[in-house]
Amino acid sequence: MDRFVVESLFMTITNANFDAGRFVVRIKEAQMIHKKVEEIFLSYEGRLSDIPFRVRPTSYQNKEEMLAAAHNVGVLSTKNEDVRSLRELLIYGVKGVASYTDHACRLKYEDMGICHFISEALDATTREDMEEVELLNLVMECGNVAVKSMAILDKAHCESYGDPLITKVKLGTRNNPGILISGHDMLDLEELLKQTEGTGVDVYTHGEMLPGHYYPEFRKYEHFVGNYGNSWWKQGEEFEKFNGPILFTTNCIVPPKKGAGYVGRTYMTGSAGFEGFKHVADRRDGKPKNFKPLIEHAKKCPPPTEIEQGEIVGGFAHHQVAKLSQKVLDAVKSGEIQKFVVMAGCDGRMKNREYYTDFAKALPKDTVILTAGCAKYRYNKLQLDDINGIPRVLDAGQCNDSYSLVLTAIKLKELLKCKTLNELPIVYNIAWYEQKAVAVFLALLSLGIQEVHVGPTLPAFLSPKVLALLQEKFGVKTISTVENDMLLFGIKELHMS
Repeated sequence: MDRFVVESLFMTITNANFDAGRFVVRIKEAQMIHKKVEEIFLSYEGRLSDIPFRVRPTSYQNKEEMLAAAHNVGVLSTKNEDVRSLRELLIYGVKGVASYTDHACRLKYEDMGICHFISEALDATTREDMEEVELLNLVMECGNVAVKSMAILDKAHCESYGDPLITKVKLGTRNNPGILISGHDMLDLEELLKQTEGTGVDVYTHGEMLPGHYYPEFRKYEHFVGNYGNSWWKQGEEFEKFNGPILFTTNCIVPPKKGAGYVGRTYMTGSAGFEGFKHVADRRDGKPKNFKPLIEHAKKCPPPTEIEQGEIVGGFAHHQVAKLSQKVLDAVKSGEIQKFVVMAGCDGRMKNREYYTDFAKALPKDTVILTAGCAKYRYNKLQLDDINGIPRVLDAGQCNDSYSLVLTAIKLKELLKCKTLNELPIVYNIAWYEQKAVAVFLALLSLGIQEVHVGPTLPAFLSPKVLALLQEKFGVKTISTVENDMLLFGIKELHMS
């Protein structure tokens, strides 16, 4: 039941699954599981007080009853805007936690306490007897659970594939047919690399799969060529030029334009889905997924069209930063590094997200950007130089790797002998788009971090009262202009290249 809830939540995050048919199947499966759970609970013979959450009958007889129920539990069915705001904030945070938890579970790293919290939190959003303060406490607890879920995923990745290494990733192409893997799932990447070895088919990463190149276990594959393209929202144009099959492992799907040439060579797997696209079935009986259809498809395609050359550097997870700690400490003490700016989170297509590129360009040369997530594509290809060999953009990896930024801050706190994280020369300028970014935001708040700037806009589901509470307790702000925000962050000298 717990795994079903986690997987289902992951399917519902932004840009993950557009296949209505798969949700119909999922709803029917949910009803079957619910019926089984009800039967088990009834067998307790009055000892239901032992159960940590409630079970309510949901035996819909037909489609009309199901639609009526859906209408009654919609967002706007909650009339109190502050309760509605807290419920939505909790649901978004829980969905982010579920995405991290799902990835870890696939690698057999599980914490049932996280699954139980997810059920408790979802249950709370349906209860009319929950006071605002109780919901706010659950929102804060969601931040604590988010930290725990990211820590488990970090452990899962590092113990499965090795601690990430500082790596130069190529951006060009080779003269072999290729498969482009997008999304976030490292187990899918592992199985794809094993199955393509010796076939003459190269594998390229796209978007948030870029950090796959940082893991030692994947670096041994000679046909693991490099990264192709940029952030998720540019995929329509770039996928046309790739020429070979594209595999989506999780979210960040953009619905293709009518007549798009790459539709016939796009495959979905896991939580990802789009109606009409081919789908690679899940693992069964401990066996890996079957990527043979993609490999045979790739062999019939021309090599990718090169769209750029050069390389980008990444792999600055907490293990590597720890190895650089003395060098970083010396640079801070000497004044060569004045500030670290955490610019993690999500990218998006809206023009106002150019702010993050402009912000990175404007930072003085004594600042270092700490990043994770696809927001990095706004500045990871800029020529920002280094500070005595320390690159000015330290990429920890995916949004899934945001825990590395937490450990980096904790390591700096230890080195600089600060009492709290807020005493560090670190400022936070976070871009949000979907639920994983909300989970990261709540994680920062749970750690007591103050003055987090969020943009390009604040979530619309934050009511004025809830926003005021967050501003009063944590100093949460939205971005304005590059110049104003630099001053608010205490950065007075603008580079403005």
